[in-house]
Amino acid sequence: MPAEGGKTDMERIGLFSEMEYITVGDRYVSQFNRPFNEAASKNRQLLPGGSKEMSSLQAGYFDPHFVRVFEGEGYVNLNQVRRRHMMEEAKKNLGKAFLPTNGEKKRCGLGSYYGTIGGPVPFFSAQSKPKEKYKPPGKNLYTNPGKKGTGYGYANVTIGKQFSHSADFYDAPKLNYKKENEEHHGLLKGTAFKLNLYPREYFDTNPYSFENPLPPIKKAEKKELPTNPFKPSSPGKKAGGMKAGTFDPYPSHSADPYEVKLTSQISSKGPKIFHPPGGPKSRPVESIMTLNVKR
Repeated sequence: MPAEGGKTDMERIGLFSEMEYITVGDRYVSQFNRPFNEAASKNRQLLPGGSKEMSSLQAGYFDPHFVRVFEGEGYVNLNQVRRRHMMEEAKKNLGKAFLPTNGEKKRCGLGSYYGTIGGPVPFFSAQSKPKEKYKPPGKNLYTNPGKKGTGYGYANVTIGKQFSHSADFYDAPKLNYKKENEEHHGLLKGTAFKLNLYPREYFDTNPYSFENPLPPIKKAEKKELPTNPFKPSSPGKKAGGMKAGTFDPYPSHSADPYEVKLTSQISSKGPKIFHPPGGPKSRPVESIMTLNVKR
């Protein structure tokens, strides 16, 4: 309807015509029951016509007729072009072609020189070379004729002198050892030296065992106690600054001027310097495990 200014609503908005209402009056179709592609089941569909196989017929190609790369070009024979090139190259030759006098020679077998340029080599010939006649060397100079015999069981066969025979007793080592042992014991003086520090076991089987015999039992002597108390004969002396309270008398004074004594004047009869003895000596000790195994 026209407005107050005399223009319609379409003219005032600036549109040529009013928009259509497409969905007005259409039936409601749920989106769950709506087909996925409704147009695919209507009208004619795409028919490719089946697959084509490669053959010599035109039906095996996509084009309806054979299409050439170049239209209207002339036919060229490659053999004819090759012959023309050979004829042009032959015109450049000054004379005839070189032909060998004879064909190629082939060898007859391994070691054959047939077909070679130089022929056989005399150095590689299989024939034996002439040699001088062998002359055996002369014999050595002999001063005496050779001794007969193999050497085993024969006397005077070796180069040196024959070994002299010496008797060897059956018990010679035993007798020699006995003689040396007697000589050794004859040189000894006294018995063998034994230390008192012979190693013993840590724990004895009987702790109350004693090697030496027990001494006789001593009777306890009863001492008689003094009846009267002890009293000194005189009272104790007191120190009064003059050494009257000491047991010994006052030492006599000796005049000794102060002089430095030389080391040569000092007597060497004074007390000797103490040198400690050596440390304990090692001795074989058996372990507790070994003692238990022996028991």
